[in-house]
Formats: sequence, structure tokens, C-alpha cells
Amino acid sequence: MKKETIKKIKNQEKKDFSYQINETGDYRESWRIFRIMSEFVEGYQFLASLEREVTIFGSARLDKDSKYCKISEELGYLLAKNNFTVITGGGPGIMEAANKGAFEAKGKSVGLNIQLPFEQRINPYVNKSVAFYYFLTRKVMMTSPANAFVYFPGGFGTMDEFFEVVDLIELQKMHEAPIILVGRDYWQPLIDFIKSHSVAIGSVEKKYVDKWHIVDSAEEAYKFIENTKDITKPACELSPDNFYCNNNLDWKIFKIMAELVAGFDFLTGLIEDVTILGTKSIKKDSEYYKKAEELGKRLAEEKISVVTGGGPGVMEAASKGAFENGGEAIGINMEIGTKQRTNPYLNRSIGFKFHFTRKMILTAPSKAFIFFPGGFGTMHQLFEVLTLIQTGKMQKIPIILFNHKFWEPLHAHIKKIFVHGFETIGDPDDELYQIVDDVESAIKIIKEFRK
Repeated sequence: MKKETIKKIKNQEKKDFSYQINETGDYRESWRIFRIMSEFVEGYQFLASLEREVTIFGSARLDKDSKYCKISEELGYLLAKNNFTVITGGGPGIMEAANKGAFEAKGKSVGLNIQLPFEQRINPYVNKSVAFYYFLTRKVMMTSPANAFVYFPGGFGTMDEFFEVVDLIELQKMHEAPIILVGRDYWQPLIDFIKSHSVAIGSVEKKYVDKWHIVDSAEEAYKFIENTKDITKPACELSPDNFYCNNNLDWKIFKIMAELVAGFDFLTGLIEDVTILGTKSIKKDSEYYKKAEELGKRLAEEKISVVTGGGPGVMEAASKGAFENGGEAIGINMEIGTKQRTNPYLNRSIGFKFHFTRKMILTAPSKAFIFFPGGFGTMHQLFEVLTLIQTGKMQKIPIILFNHKFWEPLHAHIKKIFVHGFETIGDPDDELYQIVDDVESAIKIIKEFRK
């Protein structure tokens, strides 16, 4: 093979590993769509053979001799001995420990691995595995089959996976399943933050938080799992966690492909844009609403399009600021039933049935993300973007958290627990975002980056 051809292939591979900034505005790359679809087909076929699944999440960085790796190994052993299938991300740390326990109990030890720009090895205790190129497809596979979810201490990736699951359960886009949090010293401060901030502003209902189980041992964790029954899905119902009909892959899976094609086509032509995310549960006289509206106005004056989820609250405010000042307000909506929840200040919008396709389209075009206070959905989007940047799947772009009063306690938690306590992220990782209190500070960060 010629050197020029090899170089071209390597450059394409490097480009495909991340959400690169798109200066041409053309998102209609058919090779990417077909690659995503092939992963969905392969992933769902792989999962079809599994039953009584329990998914275990946690840091890849924790040492095998740490307290939590030992608990993870014990839990993996307990689950396998009682005929549960143990699913992890297939990597080191907590994942390897859980797989080791299941492997040594002669049970089903499954790894759903991710290919990263740097090497991500599959641990030696996995007896059934599949590797994914995209976080999108891998996360769908890790969450869709599980009868229970167990979260150990981790970093941005664990937070992304945690908030995605609890968000989908709250939205009734996923069946309810036990949520088990291992390590009170790690999880309790985060739960306290959610209650004192997200619940306080009306973004989260306390009843969902109260359903989570905090434990400190494998035996305690297992008690919340032992009586769970294998999930029976409607025979031929299309949903985010069911693509099978009469034990065969349902052709309706190509509705995902249709959404991706429509989504990438919708984005084409979009070059200068910023995505604004935040709670839907605020009124028009709220401080957050007023600031989001002002921000939308300033972005319109800078000729920058405003992308939101298209709904009420912060989304409506930002859209209104842009729309009423001659800017472009774009809504990327989630369809609830047969309806789209859209605000009246959108120049154009598109709706999605599947949360994962909507999320990819919402993320793909942005040159910066601004997060207002919010609940599970906002947290999920924040930690997903941080994970993508941290792992090299996305270029580093401005991540701006609006309002110190809301976000500073979370930042302090990340610094104290993640960086210095459990060391699940490094010192540079908590510098991937900035916290501001006024619109002009946010605009200045974005303009400096665009230079």
C-alpha cells in the first residue's frame, strides 16, 4: 500500500475518533452513519444471548488492592454464583475486579469495551466481549439490558453513565431498576448536592433520589439485586431498549438510521453555533430565565446561532433572546409520545424518538457549551461532554457553567473527592470547564476561543 494512502487512512481514523469542529458545515458523511448502524446491529445481536444482566460501573484508575476493587470482585463473584450475568466496560480497575469475581465463579463475565485514541485493553477476566468505536452505541448497550445498575466510585465517565440512567428512568424512557451506589463517603456528598440544588430549584423530584441505595459492602449491594426478575420486553415493541421481534433483530432498527440521516442533514450548513442547556423547570421571572435570554441576545449580536433542546425554561429563554434579536434559534427536540415539546421562539427545529440519536445531534455541531443550573438531564449532558473531551473523542472547546452559587459546590466536590480523594481524574481534568456569573464573561470566553 502506498505511503500516501496509509497516511490518508490514519488521518481519517484520527478524525473519526472525535467530534471535530466542523468548519464546512457539512455533516452528511455516509461512512459515519453506516459505521454507527453497524455497531447498533452488532451490539444488539451480542446482547440477545444474555439474560439476568447486572451492569457494574466504576473507575478504571482504582488499584486492584483498593477497598472498592475488592468489594467489586466480591460482588461479581456473588452475582455469578447466583446465575446473574456481570456486564462491565471491560477495562481495568473496578471493571476488571467485577469481571474477575464473575470469572472465578465460573459465571458469565461480559465486557463492552470502547476503542480510544490511546489504548483501552480488555481485561483478562472477560469471557464474552464486543468492542465499540462510539461512546453513543456503547452506552446504549451498557444500559439497555440491565436488571440492576451498580455504581462504584469513578470519574467523569461514571458520572455520565450514572446521570444518563437516572435521567432516562425519570423521563420514563427506561424501565425502573435498582440503582445501587457503593461507597457512602463518595456518593453521599453528591446526593446532598442534588437535593440542596437540583431538587431545590424544581429540576428533580426528591422521590427519584430517595429510591437509590447507598451501600458499603458486596453483601448489602446483592440484597437489592437478588430478587430482581429478568426483564420481559413486549414482543415486537420498538423502544430504546428493545429491537427484537420473535427473537430476531427487528427491521425497525433502521428508524435509528433514518433519525441519524435526518439529523445530520438538519445540521448541514451550521457553522457558528453554541449549545445552551439547563433546567426546563423555571418561570419567566426567574434569574436564570433572564440571564439565558440575555445570553441568547448577545450571541445573536455576535452572529452565533443558539442551539437548545427546544423546550421550556432555560431553553425557551435562550431561544427567545436570539429569536427576538434577529439571530438563529435552533431546537433539537425529544418527542414525547406523538408530540414535540417546543417553545415558540425557534427558527427551525427537529424532533427525535430516540434519546441517543437526539443527544448525538445536539452535541455534534457545537463550538461551545453553556450549562445553566439543572437536573439529571443537564448533569448527564455536562459529564458526557467532559468525558468525550477527557478521552480524546472530542476536541477541547469551551465548557461554561453559568452561576457560581449553583455550580461551585459541585466543583468543590469534584476537586475534593475526584481529584484528591479517590484520584479518579487528574488535576488538569477539573480545568476543562469554567464557571461564570455574567453574560459578558461567557461571550468573552467564546470569542477568545474562536480566534
